[in-house]
Amino acid sequence: MNTGIPARKFLSTLILGAASVLFAGGLGVAPAMAAPAVAGLPDFTEMVEKAGPAVVNIRTTAKMRSGQNGAPGTDDEEMQEFFRRFFGIPMPRQPERAPRGNGKQQPQQEEEVPRGVGSGFIISVDGFIMTNAHVIDGADEVYVTLTDKREYKAKVIGADKRTDVALVKIEGGNLPRLPIGDSARLRAGEWVIAIGSPFGLDNTVTAGIVSTKARDTGDYLQLIQTDVAVNPGNSGGPLINMRGEVVGINSQIYSRSGGYMGISFAVPIDEAMRVVEQLKASGKVTRGRIGVQIGEVTKDVAESLGLSKAHGAQVQRVEPGSPAEKGGVETGDIILKYNGIAIERSSDLPRLVGNTRPGARAAITVWRKGASRELQLTIAEMESEKVAKKDDGKSKPERVANALGLLVTNLSEAQRRELSLESGVLVEAAEGAGARAGLRPGDVILRLNNTDIKDAGQFNALVAKLDPKKMAVLLVRRGDSSQFVPLRPNTQ
Repeated sequence: MNTGIPARKFLSTLILGAASVLFAGGLGVAPAMAAPAVAGLPDFTEMVEKAGPAVVNIRTTAKMRSGQNGAPGTDDEEMQEFFRRFFGIPMPRQPERAPRGNGKQQPQQEEEVPRGVGSGFIISVDGFIMTNAHVIDGADEVYVTLTDKREYKAKVIGADKRTDVALVKIEGGNLPRLPIGDSARLRAGEWVIAIGSPFGLDNTVTAGIVSTKARDTGDYLQLIQTDVAVNPGNSGGPLINMRGEVVGINSQIYSRSGGYMGISFAVPIDEAMRVVEQLKASGKVTRGRIGVQIGEVTKDVAESLGLSKAHGAQVQRVEPGSPAEKGGVETGDIILKYNGIAIERSSDLPRLVGNTRPGARAAITVWRKGASRELQLTIAEMESEKVAKKDDGKSKPERVANALGLLVTNLSEAQRRELSLESGVLVEAAEGAGARAGLRPGDVILRLNNTDIKDAGQFNALVAKLDPKKMAVLLVRRGDSSQFVPLRPNTQ
């Protein structure tokens, strides 16, 4: 019988086939056709039924006079914020009111106008609710709506912009709540769900996996990165694991269009709960500081300095009179350890220092001129953000960022000599428009538009007069170089 296969080729095929069977059998490997069936996707229904009632819709309003043209904030500025934080939905401008009667100006009256919506979740049966700081930022009133349509006016207990965590309270009893999980136990590839109010649609559920549990985005915290679909209005809602526990607060997305593009970020619940405990106690968060400006250690720098690998935080500047200066830290030092904990990336240091109680002693290990040294520092207190609680009129006013999102101070005489400058102001903190433009603490502002900056008072006065509809430009010095940075003022 002619099979169409030459005898020699047929024999070789037979031998190779037999060898393959023997080899597979010897290793206990089953043929491909006998592979086990792929497991089905997880069923979230029961978990959503239990968790859903504890997720709330948060809407905010602002008070404005009837003669004003619409809600606070311009569309352009809010769209810029949308690209970064973006989860609170900005409301459209209200139409300008025409004069009544004989055209005489009517007395202006305050009225509530919509400002935005977001999400939150109840963490205690007596009505404490966690959300994002940017959801309630700038709001005069905060309203919370439960899934059964009950609505409450909420009291803002406190907010922390550095972690984007806020705590509000409603007066209620025996409310549904979500159990708190452990974000440190998360693993990449683990299933998670998000529940919130995207575009104002209550109790919308989306699911995905954890992409990485410690994404460094340049903010104060490392965030949980997921591929869960989140959109405007999801902000402040819970990220929930398969045990029905909250492991994060949905806070940001990465987007080039303003819409969801497959990457979202959540604040780890472990850090959020630490913030919440302080907000409950005092309405603000107290953090430590040592007074250094730091940068990354590159591979080339590490090799040149004799380090075994690129790690640690490079000290670019030491603030005069700071704990770092008093403890012996010098410009050019590489901080390798903080209280025995290795600094792998420069961003590790601010988090470790920030979590240290002011007044406590801390040990740091620095690399200087080819050798390591042990230094002792006394931690100072980082300047507090504006307290969310009502002011009793007796306390001193908090220093807050201006309309460019910048908190600035005058240069000391020592700094002027060191930088060879006659004038300028030092950036202590950057948020909002300033942070989005890339400004950071340690930058020196030399000029606003065409005006040289002499001191902080003059700078803040000039900023207050800026037209929010027009771009401003700053001449900023960083290190030994200066460049112009365009940005648009925040609208208050």
